[in-house]
Amino acid sequence: MEGGGGIPLETLTEESQSRHVLPASFEANSLQKSNWGFLLTGLVSGTLVAVYTVATPFITPALRKVCLPFVPATTKQIENVVKMLRCRRGSLVDIGSGDGRIVIAAAKEGFTAVGYELNPWLVWYSRYRAWREGVHGSAKFYISDLWKVTFSQYSNVVIFGVPQMMLQLEKKLELELDDDARVIACRFPFPHWTPDHVTGEGIDTVWAYDASTFRGREKRPTSMHFQPPIQA
Repeated sequence: MEGGGGIPLETLTEESQSRHVLPASFEANSLQKSNWGFLLTGLVSGTLVAVYTVATPFITPALRKVCLPFVPATTKQIENVVKMLRCRRGSLVDIGSGDGRIVIAAAKEGFTAVGYELNPWLVWYSRYRAWREGVHGSAKFYISDLWKVTFSQYSNVVIFGVPQMMLQLEKKLELELDDDARVIACRFPFPHWTPDHVTGEGIDTVWAYDASTFRGREKRPTSMHFQPPIQA
């Protein structure tokens, strides 16, 4: 049977069906592309959030006015710090404890040692190291800004500082520490204090300051280098 214009009815029916099929195909393709777009957007957003979460603890300290960067202590520096702690007792704090090396070494020497560190990733790693070394009972680590901590309860203070912060920290410790406390500075000395003891060379140099000294009386620094006996 034929329709108007001499075109077979079957042909008109097929053309009509094809017109309905094509839009559905296009709709499916559009939906698939939209799903891929949402997935790609989600992946990019998730990646950015992950990068921000990981990087923020490292970037935030660097944006502070006085930055205390993480530079791991050398084996010799740790040995020199331990040397300055001989015959000392009481609690110990490491200001800016990094990965916990000094705190763990002090705990092994019998001290109740605490580390304050602004970077949470380093604090968590330090706690793991203390547990692995078997001193987690006497080595504690806390996430905190050193300028918001009071150090009056500690008899021994260790600091791996930078020159920009030493003067401000000097004033803070003078106000807070007891007269029997000792401050041990690594890499950079305090600007106004006279050290009671000095040991090490170059970047491994360590300065020890007794609170009773920097609060009034000055004492000439004594070197703790080993001196070989004079041969007869």
